[in-house]
Amino acid sequence: MLKPTTIDDYIALAAPQAQEKLHELREIIARAAPQATECISYSIPAFRQNRVLVYFAGYKKHIGFYPTSSGIRVFAKQLAKYQSSKGAVQFPLDQPLPARLITAIVKHRLKEDRAEQELLAKPKTDWTAALSAPARRALSAAGIKTAKQLARHTEGDILALHGIGPTAMPRLRAALKGEGLAFRK
Repeated sequence: MLKPTTIDDYIALAAPQAQEKLHELREIIARAAPQATECISYSIPAFRQNRVLVYFAGYKKHIGFYPTSSGIRVFAKQLAKYQSSKGAVQFPLDQPLPARLITAIVKHRLKEDRAEQELLAKPKTDWTAALSAPARRALSAAGIKTAKQLARHTEGDILALHGIGPTAMPRLRAALKGEGLAFRK
C-alpha cells in the first residue's frame, strides 16, 4: 500500500465513502486553526502549530478524530454520544460532523499548545538545574529546597550527603553566587 505524504494523498487513498467527510473535517480544522500547518504523522493527517494539535483518519464506517487525551477529557460530556477512548473519538459516516464541537476542541488544543510554548520560552531559574539527579534528590531528602536553605549549611555538611559528589560543589557555589549567597563558614 502507498504511504501518503500529504493530506490530499491520504484522502485520495482513503475509503471512498469517507472521502467527503475527510475533506469536511479538514476544512473545519483549518478554519479553527488558520495558522496551523498540515502534515502526515503516524501515517495519518494531522494539523500542527508548535506540536501536533489533532490527527484524523478515515475508515469504512467512521472518521477517527484524535485530539489527544486532553481534548477527549475536557469535552467528555459533549462527546458522550460518540464511541470514544482515551485519545480518540469516532464520528459515524452516516451522521453530520459536529463542526462546533470539533472547532471548540481544536481551539482548546491551540490554547494548550500556546501555553506549552510560553512555558518552554521562559528562562530556567531552577538553581538545581545544573546538578545531577542524585544530587538533586540528596538535597531534597535533606529538606533543602531553596538556595537560601542551602546557604545555611557548610560545604562539609553538603558533601556529607549521600548523592553529592565533589563535582556538584562548584555548581552549588555558582548557584548560591547567582542568588547573592554563599555557604556558611
